[in-house]
Amino acid sequence: MLLRHGESEWNQRNLFTGWRNPDLTEKGLIEAFVAGRALRAEGLVFDVAFTSKLKRAQRTLDIVLSEIGQSNIEIRYDEALNERDYGQLTGLNKVEARDRWGEEQIEVWRRSYDVRPPGGESLKDTAERVLPYYREQIWPVVRSGKCVLIAAHGNSLRALLMSLEGLNEEEILHRELATGAPIVYRLRPDGSMIERKELLPSRSLDAPPEDKIV
Repeated sequence: MLLRHGESEWNQRNLFTGWRNPDLTEKGLIEAFVAGRALRAEGLVFDVAFTSKLKRAQRTLDIVLSEIGQSNIEIRYDEALNERDYGQLTGLNKVEARDRWGEEQIEVWRRSYDVRPPGGESLKDTAERVLPYYREQIWPVVRSGKCVLIAAHGNSLRALLMSLEGLNEEEILHRELATGAPIVYRLRPDGSMIERKELLPSRSLDAPPEDKIV
């Protein structure tokens, strides 16, 4: 199962985040709780979880596992699952970046597959660290029959979508992942997809109980 983290403080401020480490906003916390409730309703039981080295993904994962009563499972952390590194764009407001480099150039950096922003990674670069990690560390666990949860980021998960759904370089550019919306896959023994189910939790922003804001 794939899960993009809830809204972060820098998402809220419309900043390029990359490998920086902001926390979740209150909305992001609620998205994580709601995702957990959606998974609990599905009755899924996980054996191992994988996440990045960044706080927003880790905190989302912790909340989800708490909500489904599975906080004691093994969790593996690796920077291979980190968000795409935006290089010199990191920390800039999207409007500021367009003023500096021009809207057309920003769109090329954001929406092309293999063009890097200055000092940063393209989606292709991101895939070149995510996919070997998936093949070497995650897929053997899945192939052994265990149920896996991966909590990560928009671009690291888009790289995984390419592999799981057999998407090409053009098709992946048009795929976006909502924050806090779990995607459940059933896979064949060769790793190809049998079924994809996107859980679309109620987007109610009713606050969770105070003792659950962590």
